[in-house]
Amino acid sequence: MTRSAKKVVSYLLKAGILIVAGWFIYRQFNKKNNDLKQFEHFASQISTTHVVIVMGLVVLLMFLNWFLEALKWRYVTKTLINISLWEAVEAVFCGLTWAVTTPNRLGEYGGRVMFLPPRKRVPGIFAMGVGSFSQGSVTNVLGVIAMIWFVANYIHTNLALAWSVTAVCAIIVAMQLVFYFNINWAVTLLDRVPFIKKYHRFFEVMGRYHTHELIKIMGFSIARYLTFSLQYFLVFQMLVPGMNIGAMMMMLTLFFLVSSAIPSLDLFDIGVRGFTASHLFVYVTDQNIAVIAGVSSIWLINLFIPAILGSLFVLKLKFFDRAD
Repeated sequence: MTRSAKKVVSYLLKAGILIVAGWFIYRQFNKKNNDLKQFEHFASQISTTHVVIVMGLVVLLMFLNWFLEALKWRYVTKTLINISLWEAVEAVFCGLTWAVTTPNRLGEYGGRVMFLPPRKRVPGIFAMGVGSFSQGSVTNVLGVIAMIWFVANYIHTNLALAWSVTAVCAIIVAMQLVFYFNINWAVTLLDRVPFIKKYHRFFEVMGRYHTHELIKIMGFSIARYLTFSLQYFLVFQMLVPGMNIGAMMMMLTLFFLVSSAIPSLDLFDIGVRGFTASHLFVYVTDQNIAVIAGVSSIWLINLFIPAILGSLFVLKLKFFDRAD
């Protein structure tokens, strides 16, 4: 392919990504989602100053959340290439733009690795997988703890089944932690599959992480978890001030676990999350609509604002960069 043809294809790909992402975002907003209308209704009953302060903090925490993710992305890719903090930020936000149009945010991988040199992109997917595995491990471990609390406090029928499911989940999570801190086992397992072994140069990056590095990666994941948990805490305290704080945080932890286990498209995730929250928080509050409204508002801030910002970085993508 000639240089001119590559430029044309590159421009078309960038335009296509922006058009598709923009159309998805516009269509969602154009529906005038009832959950967000409910948030406006509840917020109108609270002092304007209180709402502005809380939502301002939530937006700042959103930026902190993705900044921490950028730090993690920079750290997990250091075994491949040294990138600047700003390059990591660009990659994370661009990945979020790609994520809104793909199931389970798979496009986020593509959006990020396109900021790496061509020969580093496939290994970069596996490096990102280590970071994602770390985040999932934090969610699952804390989620199982919340599940134990939930079963002990609210499940009084089919108790044996509930405890059996919880025990199975706890065992799986324990195995996940063991596997995470021995991530090099994945390389060994893949090397035993003949038709996969020939791609060793792509996935061997997972065997480069030492225990202290995996602990630091998990530290970033825990920091992110605390950050978006604080977002929910602030919004719920504003909309449902009478909710027991301890019960709220445990239910939030369980909510994160259940939400992470449900396949979804980020664009329509607001409905999935609202449905999940409404069925979980009914145990700790009767303000069901307020809970759904709170979840919806945070979803909007955490996903669509970054996705819109990330569209600015799509223009910097280099699909045919010859750099190593």
